[in-house]
Amino acid sequence: MIGRLIDGRYQVRSRIARGGMATVYLATDLRLERRVAVKVMHGHLADDSQFKQRFIQEARSAARLAHPNVVNVFDQGQDSESAYLVMEYLPGITLRDLLEEYGSLTPQQTIDIAEAVLSGLAAAHKAGIIHRDLKPENVLLADDGRIKIGDFGLARAATANTATGAQLLGTIAYLSPELVTRGVADTRSDIYAVGIMMYEMLTGEQPFTGEQPMQIAYRHANEPVPAPSRKNPKVPRELDELVHWATAKDPEQRPADARALLDQLRDTEAVLSLPPIATTGPTRAFTQVLAPARPRHTTGPANQSTDPGVARPGADAATQVLSPRRGAGIPGADVAIAQPAAPRRRRPRRWIPLVAVIAVLALVGGTFGWWFGFGPGANVTIPDTVAGLSEQDARDLLASLELEVAEQNGQIASPVIPAGAVGETEPAIGSAVAKGTVVTLLISTGPQPYPIAFERGMARADAETMASEHFTPLEPELRFDAELPADTLIDALADDGSSLLGVAEYGELRELTLVLSVGAVPDVANQTPDAARGLLTAVDLAPDPALDSEDYSDTVDEGNVIGLAPVEGVLRPGDRVGLVLSLGPAPVEVPAIEGMSWNQARDALASAGLVAAFDRNIDREVAETFPNSSRVTRVTPGVGTTVRRGDTVSLRLSVG
Repeated sequence: MIGRLIDGRYQVRSRIARGGMATVYLATDLRLERRVAVKVMHGHLADDSQFKQRFIQEARSAARLAHPNVVNVFDQGQDSESAYLVMEYLPGITLRDLLEEYGSLTPQQTIDIAEAVLSGLAAAHKAGIIHRDLKPENVLLADDGRIKIGDFGLARAATANTATGAQLLGTIAYLSPELVTRGVADTRSDIYAVGIMMYEMLTGEQPFTGEQPMQIAYRHANEPVPAPSRKNPKVPRELDELVHWATAKDPEQRPADARALLDQLRDTEAVLSLPPIATTGPTRAFTQVLAPARPRHTTGPANQSTDPGVARPGADAATQVLSPRRGAGIPGADVAIAQPAAPRRRRPRRWIPLVAVIAVLALVGGTFGWWFGFGPGANVTIPDTVAGLSEQDARDLLASLELEVAEQNGQIASPVIPAGAVGETEPAIGSAVAKGTVVTLLISTGPQPYPIAFERGMARADAETMASEHFTPLEPELRFDAELPADTLIDALADDGSSLLGVAEYGELRELTLVLSVGAVPDVANQTPDAARGLLTAVDLAPDPALDSEDYSDTVDEGNVIGLAPVEGVLRPGDRVGLVLSLGPAPVEVPAIEGMSWNQARDALASAGLVAAFDRNIDREVAETFPNSSRVTRVTPGVGTTVRRGDTVSLRLSVG
């Protein structure tokens, strides 16, 4: 990419950084003649619509924010097969670089950096955006003192409260318990990540570590974050309480959003009355850390005189001013006679061997320091960005660090790394190893399968116990079912929507949804509309007269309820429903039966839902005597008249 002209406008100069989704380059905007950072999505992800949409989402999320503590996004587009976005270029370092260089920070420095992060995050939360991937790598410390949040690649609308899908996204060390267990994030998930970052700034290390990502995720979900003062006694109690509040396991116990935590942070700073750090930049903390004051080197005591007429202690002057005495040959004249200084005795130079020894030791120490610190013997840390990369990208990254990669890969089950990507390495990610060390890639096989045995009709408690043992149950779905009693299992759905009934195994930590019965819908037939609506409201259904309809019924009185209006799909508590109201029996027309025999006329009327009767007693006698040869001569009501089903039609008969 270096040297390439993107979209006819951005000239790529050099590579800045590489991540799991994209590579960031330094480029020149030829149109506006300014330096920019161009983030180009990896080519092997171009065909993945999910990654591409997430990449575009970063541009949209960041572009909606205009805040001094959020990296500005200038442009987004597609060049050939690569999606890219253009951001402002901030020369400087990340908070991760700062922590690796200096370890823990002072309380005042922590407060200043956290205040800048929370200010930008508060603007995002106000705009309805949650970041979901806050970590020191995404906090940028510019050379001019500005602090900005970047990388909104995982941002989503805060109102969506959406789950992350089959895999957890974000860096595992900063994921909130609800993201680990349920895959659901809101503004309070960002607050948890800020609390973990504050802990790391105050102590120089993360609160939870482990050999596998699963171990770290488990500790986040089950263990409280310890007080920073246990690691660093210099941390004030007020900051302990602030970290404890931000990292509460229950989201309801945390600040509602970044603004709430920012206000409390400022109140805490005022209570602590920490000494200010004077700098000239917009922020105060990290500028002093990056450029600590150096001790001044002086050539003598601070109160030493600079008057040339006064001899300085230890001065190697050729002459010294002596007391005046009488001069011979000039009577009465007082003169000051300058006499040569007495020669000093030269001391033996015993310090020379000592200096030589020190010089040799310094040379040897410097050589060793260079060899093991920067030279061929230096150690290399296997970066955590290896996790989640494709095999080829991981090999390229490790090769750039002068590490050897084994030809044969291993395998490892991972609930957070998709199958086919790098899940771990041997030695483990984060290990410091010598250059040239052989590193084996462990390719993720996806979540480890665990046995399941969901059955239709099993008790709710048993189903919930099975779901929570190794998996991530989401909010259960409730349905009405005429065949199953309340609090029994109708179905269990995988994260792709398929049924888990009859499935023997399912992946560790994968999401699933239990579908539970709330019993049958009440029978509202023959009820009045008000009574029927009361029965439906009692089971958490929402009767809506706008959905009501009418129909004829031979069995339900006019005005009463025949039943529920047809519902598409399944019926759940809270759904709106309509009633079918009865119009009584359906209207029919009297058929043309004149000229028919009694038997024929009777059958035709019965087929139309009508009842045949005799007009006179003699007609009954004619029908009984001549059932087949008698003929209908008069019909009351007349042929073609509209009557209700079940009405009676009188017939007059004759013979011959």
